[in-house]
Order: sequence, then C-alpha cells, then structure tokens
Amino acid sequence: MLESKIRMHPAGAARPTAVRAAVVRVALERAPWSTSTRRDSLFLAAGLPLGLPALIVLTFPGKTLLSGLLLILALLDLMTTAQRSRVRSLRGLEVPGRLPPDAGWLARLRAGLTWRQALHHLVVAPLQTVCAALVLSLWGSALVLLGFFGWVWLLPMDNPLRSGFGWTTDGAMITCGGLLLLFLIPWLAALLAALDLWTVRALLGPNRAEVLERRVEHLAQSRVDVVDAADAERRRIERDLHDGAQQRLVSLAMNLGLARRTLKDVPPEAMEVIVVAHEEAQAAIKELHDLVRGLHPAVLEDRGLDAALSGIAARSPVPVHLAVDLPGRIAPTVEAVAYFTVSEALANAAKHAKASRVDLALRRVANRLLITITDDGIGGADATRGTGLTGLRKRAASVDGSLVITSPRGGPTTITMELPCEL
Repeated sequence: MLESKIRMHPAGAARPTAVRAAVVRVALERAPWSTSTRRDSLFLAAGLPLGLPALIVLTFPGKTLLSGLLLILALLDLMTTAQRSRVRSLRGLEVPGRLPPDAGWLARLRAGLTWRQALHHLVVAPLQTVCAALVLSLWGSALVLLGFFGWVWLLPMDNPLRSGFGWTTDGAMITCGGLLLLFLIPWLAALLAALDLWTVRALLGPNRAEVLERRVEHLAQSRVDVVDAADAERRRIERDLHDGAQQRLVSLAMNLGLARRTLKDVPPEAMEVIVVAHEEAQAAIKELHDLVRGLHPAVLEDRGLDAALSGIAARSPVPVHLAVDLPGRIAPTVEAVAYFTVSEALANAAKHAKASRVDLALRRVANRLLITITDDGIGGADATRGTGLTGLRKRAASVDGSLVITSPRGGPTTITMELPCEL
C-alpha cells in the first residue's frame, strides 16, 4: 500500500505544477511590459479616431446634428474599410466585406448600407472611443502615480505637494496604487480589445445568409473545377492510349500479318503461333479502340453532341429515332456528361428493357438542355435496386443537372434529364 502511494506521488504532484505553470504563463502574457498588452493597447488606440466624429456629433447635438449624421452615413463605407484595415493590420484577421473586392460602384450602390453598419459606427464605435480613451488615461495615471517620488522632488521647495508628502505613508500608498493600477490595466485592455474585435467582425462582416451564399458559390465553382479536371484527365488518357499503346499494337499487328503472309517455310507449329498472335493483336486493337472511344470520342470534341449521338444511335442494337434541336455548341463538360449518360441509357435499354425501339430527343430551352429517352420495353426500372441508374443520376448532378426516371411495370420507360448549357 505504501509502495503504491509512493508510485502515485509523482503523478499527483504533476497536476499542481502544471496549474502553476499555466498561471505563470497567463500572468506573463498580461504583464504591463508584454507584447500582448502593447498590442491590445495599440489596437484600442488605433480605433479611437474612427469613432470620434460620431461621438462629437452625438455628444453636442444642435443645429448641425442632422447634417453631421448625414455626413457620417455618407462616409460609412469608408469608415468600414478603415475598421477592417485596422483589424487586418494589428490583429492579422481578415474581415470580409459584404461584396467581393472587385465589385463595382453600381453593385455597392445597390447593396446599400445595412443597419449593422449604422449600429457599429453610430453606437458601438463611439463607445469604443470612450473605452480607448479610458485605457490610455489609465496608462498615463498609472505612470504618474508610480513615479510620484520621482517627479514630486522636482517641484519647487515651496510647493504644497513636496512639503506635504515627501517620503511619507501617503506617498508610498500613491506609488503602490500606481503599481496596482499598472498590473490591472492589461486585463482591462485585453477585455476591451476582445469586445472591439468581436463587434467589428459581427457587425462589419457578412451576415450568415451572405456567408452561406458565398459558400455555395465557392462550392459550385469547386465542383465545376473538379468536373473539368476529370474531363481533361479523361481526354489525356484517351490521347495517350490513341497515340501510344494503340499505335504500338497496330504496328505489331502489321508485322505479324506481314510475317503470316510472307513466311512459307516455317514449321506448322510456328505458323500457328504467328496466326494466333496476329488474331489476338487485332482483337486487342478493337478492344482498345472501343475503350478509347468510350473515354472521350474525338467526334464529340470535333463536331459536337449531335454527330456524337448519331454515331451512338447507329451502333445501337436497338433502333433509335434521334431528334436533335441544338442551335449551337454547349459547354464541353456538359456535352461529355450528356454523351455518356445517353450512351449508358441506350446500353441499358438494349440489355435489360427488351425494347424494340428507342426515341431520343434533345432540345435547348433557354439556357437548359432537355434530353428525353423513351423505350417500349418491359419497364420496371428502379434506381434503388442497382447502381446503373444511380450512376446516371449522379453524373447529371455533377454539373447541377437533374434526372427523372418513369418506368411502370409493362413499360414504357422514360428518362428525362435536364442539364445547364453553361457552367
């Protein structure tokens, strides 16, 4: 039992040591000579002139009250910029504005002023000016009281202060009061600086709705960038396969074909190996060609969605009636999404629907691309029972599109997809 207590003693003693270390660290951070104290005091002092005009107008109301308020309201945007600059320079924090930095004057005029800006510059900023003046005055008072025995002896001999105090108890109490005040001011300055920073960020920054709107815009742009990057990577793979592996296989197949036709005096076993290798090379070329065409068909990039879908319809085992009404090209990424979605939908119709006919229609309505795929198959397609239709829906959603499937038992099955023409 005694041995267990001895073993536990170092761990128990570590807790008071850690507490004392934390207390010492906090006390050093709030010491009058610390960097954080100087930073807090400078931050408050820098905000003092920004609230001074409103404080003067509100403290001395008169005939100029209305004109003063109108002038302050006219300068709210400039004063807001100054407050954000103060926070950025002295605190290293960026308080975003309600509008993007590149917004023009017309957008700023439409946005107008907010009650939060008016509340800050007409109510909060004057109060912060008073608080900053109080902290600066206390710093001066503390230094004066602390140096009492220094400056009182510089006074003339007949001065009441010199003759009345001197090295007395009252003088010692004044000096101790200045010392106490010197160590209390940093805590007050830290509290007021924290409140100042919080009000600037809360009242001069964007509100929750504006933050969410910017977040949505950022996510939308990020999604577009990801989709474009994936499309560019798919094109790169297609180009590398077409220019690299496919050309090597074609060269190999040509050499094997040449050997098959010209070599007549080889043993039958060797000729059989050459024939099998030639046929395998040709099969590999066909598979690779289909793979390359599935990655990103060249006709889609060269001639557009109409020509690419015509090729799919011509190769489909199920007859496809194609109707395209597209006056011009749309975004390449959207074309790729539409192409692969239609291709997979036609493959599903041929494989699972037992359809004898598919109607495929594309048309542009305003800035949206509408695609309708209808087959006369057995129906019963359910996106919750497989990954194929779910993949179609996810592919459409990747570009902020939508896909609706209507497939009752007995058919017909209709897939309606709506995509934006521009991202």
